[in-house]
Amino acid sequence: MNLKSLKIFCDIVSRRSFSKAAADNGISQSSASQVVGQLEAHLGVRLIDRSTRPPAATSEGQAFYEGCQKIIAAYDALEDQVRTLHAEVAGRVRVAAIYSVGLHHMSRYLQEFISRHPKANVRLEYLHPDRVLESVEQGQADIGIVSYPRSTRAIEAEPWREEPMVLVCAPGNEFAGRVQVSLGELHGQRMVAFDSDLVIRHEIDRALAAAGAEPAVVMEFDNIETIKRAVEIDAGVALLPEPTVGRELAAGTLSMVRLAGEELVRPLGIIRPRGKPLPPTAERFVELLRGHAHDLDTPATQPAAPSAPTFPQPARATS
Repeated sequence: MNLKSLKIFCDIVSRRSFSKAAADNGISQSSASQVVGQLEAHLGVRLIDRSTRPPAATSEGQAFYEGCQKIIAAYDALEDQVRTLHAEVAGRVRVAAIYSVGLHHMSRYLQEFISRHPKANVRLEYLHPDRVLESVEQGQADIGIVSYPRSTRAIEAEPWREEPMVLVCAPGNEFAGRVQVSLGELHGQRMVAFDSDLVIRHEIDRALAAAGAEPAVVMEFDNIETIKRAVEIDAGVALLPEPTVGRELAAGTLSMVRLAGEELVRPLGIIRPRGKPLPPTAERFVELLRGHAHDLDTPATQPAAPSAPTFPQPARATS
């Protein structure tokens, strides 16, 4: 029994799949199954119930999984601590982020971090909000970046930044060129919205209802990039965080209008496992993010718009 075997077992339990865990560890599915068989023979108990689909840990397997997670985390922290005893940061950090934090912003932070610490190993993965939480809880990521962060028994949330929400529309839309717009003016307007199960949608709906506005939702999507593509062809307007539309404003494919007298923001936060110290390299990355807490990176001017792009499938995304 070795640390690698424990990690493979933990990945099988968290992923609920022998094949996915095998791929994560660069081994065959039969090898992953053999690892579990060897552990079960050594302990004299059944760890995984293979008769269920997907396979699930037995009660003994769940207890073993939770203990192994602590062992692996302690070893990773020790390894990073040893590597960073000298001036260089040479450990690793695993980051899970929601899609709408933006490739542009997170890539820039990663480039800055690597330029400061060239021997650091950083892995960034974009996931659905629920998967970000799950990834941090299960130890697959050191930290997560989420909107509307909330602490739980397993998760500790730290506020990071607040992004003002703005009205976004096509350059030819009736609102384009306006300096401000009130939420009340959106009553009856065609709107491209977030999926109804997302927290950001609930917050937007609450603000619209308080302003007496009930837009006509024509499309719903679970990510900002798809919403922007729909707005570019004037399928409707949208309420989006200001930093997420910087590229489109610079290219002239979208127009932005600020909300009049509204304090509507999207809070972002950094989440980590509760009661578990971050590896030194991950802590350094969090410090860098804190230094960028007030970034917006939104162009001040909006150039003339080119022709609108095509939007191949104007329908609800199923994600």
